[in-house]
Order: sequence, then structure tokens, then C-alpha cells
Amino acid sequence: MNSERGKFIVFEGADGSGKSTQLKQLGKFLKERGIPVYTTREPTDSPFGAMLRSCLTGRIETNEHTVAALFAADRLDHIFNSVNGILKQLEDGVTVLCDRFYLSSLAYNGGMVAPEWVYALNEPAMRAVRPDLTIFLDLATEDSFRRVSRRGETERYETFERQRLIRERYLKLFEEFGESDHIAVIESDEDKDVTQANIRAAALKLFEGGNA
Repeated sequence: MNSERGKFIVFEGADGSGKSTQLKQLGKFLKERGIPVYTTREPTDSPFGAMLRSCLTGRIETNEHTVAALFAADRLDHIFNSVNGILKQLEDGVTVLCDRFYLSSLAYNGGMVAPEWVYALNEPAMRAVRPDLTIFLDLATEDSFRRVSRRGETERYETFERQRLIRERYLKLFEEFGESDHIAVIESDEDKDVTQANIRAAALKLFEGGNA
């Protein structure tokens, strides 16, 4: 086991903000500098995550309370799983890059059902682990919806009005979580290299004095 705990970096943002692409690029960048990296996402590839994906695409018809509860359950398994969970990776000295975490639930589910209930569902996750850095890729709703529309098939939250409300909720959440979750708001520029350069600059501050 590595004596030094790994760093936990979370990517957040509206649909179409480029999180997945930018996360992969940062992972490659850090690995090239000798930093062990584990990339993951929510919903996960666990049975909880598979059920969630079916709910999000409409293959399983369900309500918003069930979706919120499934996200919370998937997240707890994601954190505590003894084989490849977030805490195990961090304790082994591996830096974890995660595509979405509990702020997604608070922004997405918290806009559809009572925010206090969603917060309570996610309190165990908040107590278990907080990000060392949260990278929020910001994008105007018009641009976000345009990018999502290019994909063809849309999911549960991918309407213009929902995306607008989600962005607003994220920005409100930052007033509460900005300091505890070390949030860096980075514009999702049309030039992806510019966005990546800004992400790397924020991430490298975590490794100052280390092997980066």
C-alpha cells in the first residue's frame, strides 16, 4: 500500500459540457507524470448503475424519488466497494478521477423532489469522502442543449428547461460547497485544448512538491 493517500478529483457539469473527454485527457496527462490514476463515473457499471441507466433512458419507467434513491445507493457502493471502491483506491495511493459525484444528485434530483430529502440521502457519502478538487465545466444552457441534441437520443434530464434549472442549482450549491469541495469553475471552451490547460493548472496545484 502506498503510504501517501491519493487525490480525489471530481468532474461536474451539465450534460454536453465535455466532462468525460476532459477527464480522460487529464488522466492521461497525470499518468505520463508518474501519478497512478483510476478513472470512474456515476452511474457506475455496478448492478445499481445498470438499473439507473435503464431508468435514465426510459427503458424502466420510474419516478424521481426512486431515481434519487438509486443514485445514492450506487454512490455508497462506489465509495465503499472493497474491490475497486473510491476509498480503497485512495488508501492505496491512487488518484481517483470521477465523472459526477453527490453534487450531481443535489443539482439534478434536488430540482425535481424536496432538496432536503436528496441532501439527507447523500449525507453518508458526504461524511465518507469529500473531493480534494471539484472541476465544474460551465457552459451556457443554449450551448449545452445544442451539444446534447447532436447525439440524437436524449435521456431523462436532457431538455432545455431542465438543463437551465440544473445549471442554476449548481451555481447555488457552490455558495454552500465551494470551500469544502474545493470547486474550480472552468469554462467549457469551444477550443478543448484551452479547457484542458485550465483543468491541468487547477489539478497540478494538488501535486505541488510531489511527482507532477
